[in-house]
Amino acid sequence: MSISRPEKLKMETADMTAANIERIAGLFPNVITEIEDEDGNVRRGIDFDLLRQELSGDYVEGREERYDFTWVGKRQAIIEANRPIQKTLRPCTEESKDWENTENIYIEGDNLDALKLLQESYLNKVKMIYIDPPYNTGNDFIYNDKFVMDSDEYDEETGAMDEYGNRMFKNGKDRGRYHSDWCSMLYPRLKLARNLLREDGVIFVSIDDNEVHNLRKMMDEVFGEENFVATYVWKARAGKDHTAQFASVSQEYILCFSKEKNSVVMGKDIRERSGGNYTDDRGNYKREQLRQWGTHDRRLDRPTMYYPVLAPDGTQVYPLRPDGSEGCWRISQSRMNALLKAGNVDFVLEQGAWRLYAKHRDGTTTETAISTYIDDVGTSATGTLQLKAIFNDKVFPTTKPIGLIHKLVEIANAKNDDLIVDFFAGSSTAAHAIMQLNAEDGGNRKFIMVQLPEACDKNTEAYNAGFKNISEIGKERIRRAGEQIRKEIEEENQQTKLGEKPKSVPDIGFRVFKIDETNMKDVYYSAAEYSQETIEGLVDNVKEDRTDLDLLYQVLINWGLPLDLKHEMEEIDGFTIHIVDTDALIACFEPNIPESVMRKIAERKPLRAVFRDGSFRDSPSKLNIEGIFKTIAPDTKLRVI
Repeated sequence: MSISRPEKLKMETADMTAANIERIAGLFPNVITEIEDEDGNVRRGIDFDLLRQELSGDYVEGREERYDFTWVGKRQAIIEANRPIQKTLRPCTEESKDWENTENIYIEGDNLDALKLLQESYLNKVKMIYIDPPYNTGNDFIYNDKFVMDSDEYDEETGAMDEYGNRMFKNGKDRGRYHSDWCSMLYPRLKLARNLLREDGVIFVSIDDNEVHNLRKMMDEVFGEENFVATYVWKARAGKDHTAQFASVSQEYILCFSKEKNSVVMGKDIRERSGGNYTDDRGNYKREQLRQWGTHDRRLDRPTMYYPVLAPDGTQVYPLRPDGSEGCWRISQSRMNALLKAGNVDFVLEQGAWRLYAKHRDGTTTETAISTYIDDVGTSATGTLQLKAIFNDKVFPTTKPIGLIHKLVEIANAKNDDLIVDFFAGSSTAAHAIMQLNAEDGGNRKFIMVQLPEACDKNTEAYNAGFKNISEIGKERIRRAGEQIRKEIEEENQQTKLGEKPKSVPDIGFRVFKIDETNMKDVYYSAAEYSQETIEGLVDNVKEDRTDLDLLYQVLINWGLPLDLKHEMEEIDGFTIHIVDTDALIACFEPNIPESVMRKIAERKPLRAVFRDGSFRDSPSKLNIEGIFKTIAPDTKLRVI
């Protein structure tokens, strides 16, 4: 009679190649065969000769001419996107903010690893992705994935090292593989990012003239050219570059693709109609206040929305906030001029000051597609000023303005509880913008930020301000921006009139995770199967420096559960158990757990239960635990690590 024992968790990311083989097997089962890998293990493979026959005349091989976009290293980049890794996300509660309640995530480490680790937990769950990758100007650092260079080239590089020992290099224009290396860096990340998007999800990628042509080709291939939405042109710099040799370039680009274009509903601009009767049934105008009242609608935030309007008495009216500081108008100057020309602006003298209102005909508005030219959100200089206002120093060379992220969120139609991801987070402008937008419209958008802990140069203001790497800047910005948002909302609520509902402070916390090697010792992966003999002789397989929290979150990743689920701890007969999302998962990693505690856990009937090898007093206890759960909680999925 065979003895039952709980199944092992794999404890590594999904093997995308194996998953692709399974998909092909579903279409053409006859092309699946067995092959022997380099270690002598037999595994499933594809008979490509048979696959060619199945595809008949549609198969293209050899040097036959065809439209194709390729570069040196592309094949290896594809392999790298599919290659599983044995890494984990280690929770860092001391660097987090409001760990127990927040739904926001900050991941420190290589974003390629992060995207692989997020594949199962966030598959088809992300509404919007925004990234601002290196533009490949010849001066910015890019990620030195091992497929970018061969081992000899790698050893000869003298680039920077991050604190985890990952080597990085400056991709100078004198390198023979200047464009190829950049494409090899970005391509696998785009492939993995696509998996995270919902069917109605969209991705925005910032870029300039250096690589916009290659980026478009890569995104056509990864997302399908039929899912191209638009190339948005952003006025990144004000004025002209008088040092330019041929042309003064002030714009950058933002490429937008959808996951499935037929499923996407993009945001719209609301534009007032001109002419007609702008009164209700009682003859009263239906009006809209044209001054912005939002928490962060200051001149600093949106400088192009601060301009004078000529009042009936000849005075110039500026948008001022309730405290008298410089604010913003709700619409751009060109739209304001159109309304004024059509006579659709009311000037009302209130408490000695002019207030401006847009008149709406029967309360209706016209929705139009958002223009691909974005010039009313501020420039790079605006973003730098916004960051400097938080740190009182220029701790980051250039950063996007908050208004740009707001515009992209509007275009993506991301609202309510939607999830937004930025895996080139930099100074965390996107996180700041999302928290601010939630404060203004009451939304509960959530974010996942990912940033490599790239070291700050010792000659920079950031280093002198005490920041060792870029991740530290990003995390501190989220902390400070969140407290600024809280303070401003509390000040506004103090001025709330009787009967008015006070504003709520949005989620301004975040959980920090750091990418590290797996929690498991190498012996864990040395055997494909466990026999009675191997179980008898197996020592505890968890690394000595790892905590219960480390184990718990690696389990969540491997089981495909989100990282923001509520986590509680309880004691049963002196043994600590971890409860995730009420009954989604219960884990206990303590040694020598008695059968009585196992039974009490089973009596709670969680959806999942997990223990470690060292949790059992002896081999019979380990082998019989499945019987306990089958009797008491037959629907519980039981695993050990």
